[in-house]
Amino acid sequence: MSATAADVWIAAHDGGDLVRADAIVLIRFDGTGRLTAQLRDEARVTVALLEGSASGRPPGDFHCQLIRMISELAASSGAHLVYAHKDDRGWRWVSETL
Repeated sequence: MSATAADVWIAAHDGGDLVRADAIVLIRFDGTGRLTAQLRDEARVTVALLEGSASGRPPGDFHCQLIRMISELAASSGAHLVYAHKDDRGWRWVSETL
């Protein structure tokens, strides 16, 4: 992620943790629908952004959709929060201004 993404934050799956987008060096999306982000630090900390769900698996490119949204928001002004949301239309990334 670029250094310009400092004002983009991503909510972890339980909403308890927020991850700064420019701290992410790797995003992994596994077959169960679990999306994790490895952070840029010595300890290689990994944060679950989305847990697999019995109510429906996110689309196969859900991690790419996140990267695309971060890139778009990083080019805008202000701070933004991004989180995964599932409704009757399926899974999507939602952003809001902080």
